[in-house]
Amino acid sequence: MNALNFEQELSAQTAAVNEILEKYLPPAIGEQATLREAMRYSVTAGGKRLRPVMMHRAFRMFNGEGDICEPFMAAMEFIHTSSLVHDDLPALDDDSLRRGRETTHCRYGEAMGILAGDGLLNLAYETAARACAEHPECPQAPRALSVLAEKSGHLGMLGGQSVDVELEG
Repeated sequence: MNALNFEQELSAQTAAVNEILEKYLPPAIGEQATLREAMRYSVTAGGKRLRPVMMHRAFRMFNGEGDICEPFMAAMEFIHTSSLVHDDLPALDDDSLRRGRETTHCRYGEAMGILAGDGLLNLAYETAARACAEHPECPQAPRALSVLAEKSGHLGMLGGQSVDVELEG
């Protein structure tokens, strides 16, 4: 595959992932409209969406069929975005720009930035857990949820971030 074909394929896959994310993001309405808007702002900031693209490719490579992978793809991207929102906060890296635009806490305030990051993390688990409940024909789904939670928790992503904080300076 030449570079042009790869770029086109990645662009198409990124667009497909963005459509999937849109299906699982809550609308910015109701009493929690600002929180939901901040969550959407964070997720729609862009990116290549490599994690969900690779997840989908692996799913297909091992003969996965249907759309059971989609909620897990969304969940993975929500977890990743949650980590970026929290990483940008003043208590951690105190970044004011992410992907060429204001970070979530700069746009919505520090408290709403924390809540948006937490909201995305919870949304990830809600999304994956709902997939388990809605697809009882897929016995691997609960194990996938377990792996997702473990690898993003204290033994995985959050644990790595804690080591980073402790080693800083």
